[in-house]
Amino acid sequence: MERITSETQIQLSLSLHGTGKAEIDTGCGFLNHMLTLFARHGCFDLSVYCKGDTEVDFHHTTEDIAICLGQAFREAMGEKRGIVRYGSILLPMDEALVLCAADLSGRGGFYGELAIPTEKVGTFDTELCEEFFIAFAREAGVTLHLRQIAGKNSHHIIEACFKAAGRSLKAALAVDQANPDAIPSTKGVL
Repeated sequence: MERITSETQIQLSLSLHGTGKAEIDTGCGFLNHMLTLFARHGCFDLSVYCKGDTEVDFHHTTEDIAICLGQAFREAMGEKRGIVRYGSILLPMDEALVLCAADLSGRGGFYGELAIPTEKVGTFDTELCEEFFIAFAREAGVTLHLRQIAGKNSHHIIEACFKAAGRSLKAALAVDQANPDAIPSTKGVL
């Protein structure tokens, strides 16, 4: 995937059934860390290069990467034949506990309840965590729920979100051994 705007220039490649290998250069150290965790816990091979208007802030970089990643997911999933479709996890990260559930429904939407206590982690605006998942879910056509059950450390809460999303998506993309050729919907299409 490639996205070039007046705010960002992005090259992104994705393999859904990889080993968790990540080559990430977004211009934002914290976002690099989160995308690396997402790839590792989802067993996705992910390469992201972004040159963005980081002198403004990381909003455009974060949202545009999520748009590209969502589009890459949608394309890579194809018709979704033989997948489980649903995945969920309750993921602890030290004192933080996050519930994530994913449905590869084709109807993208993010539904989150996160109470991140600080405005920043390093130079990253914590409100961008939700912005990332909103753009990703919309573009991927994934229904994604994230609920913070516990947590006081902003870094831990956001890290739990990215790890949980990776693991939930991995579970949803798994092959349904009982129905390896079926579209997992009574409609016959997702």
